[in-house]
Amino acid sequence: MKTSILILLTACLALMSCGTKTQSDKQQTAATAEQPTDCVEVLYFHGKQRCTTCMAIEQNTKALIDSLYADQVAGGQLVFKIIDISDSANADLAEKYEVTWSSLFITRHKGGQETTENLTQFAFANARKAPADFKAEVTRKINEMLK
Repeated sequence: MKTSILILLTACLALMSCGTKTQSDKQQTAATAEQPTDCVEVLYFHGKQRCTTCMAIEQNTKALIDSLYADQVAGGQLVFKIIDISDSANADLAEKYEVTWSSLFITRHKGGQETTENLTQFAFANARKAPADFKAEVTRKINEMLK
């Protein structure tokens, strides 16, 4: 009996000293460290190398937010983040959204709950070739999430 307890205790200590974390531990730690207040986040992820469409997504999104949502940004209701996934400092955020290349997400944080829209496919189809359609749809999604 003593041997079983000793083995179990040793195994627990070994796991703790290695810093081993489960996926839920990582998510909980990330959520605790950076739990946003009620707001809408527009997240544009990109890698080190970007094509013209990738750059158009960023430029059109930034222009849209600067022109229509300056008051919401100033008031903290809307946050726009440009995230370089090649920077190891952004690894947790890229992992949370399962991002491996340029992507566009809009996430509403309300009452401790998150609602996320992945606009990546739409953004790639429209940001460069139909920027007016791109801006109209992103505006619609932001307005919907701000309600």
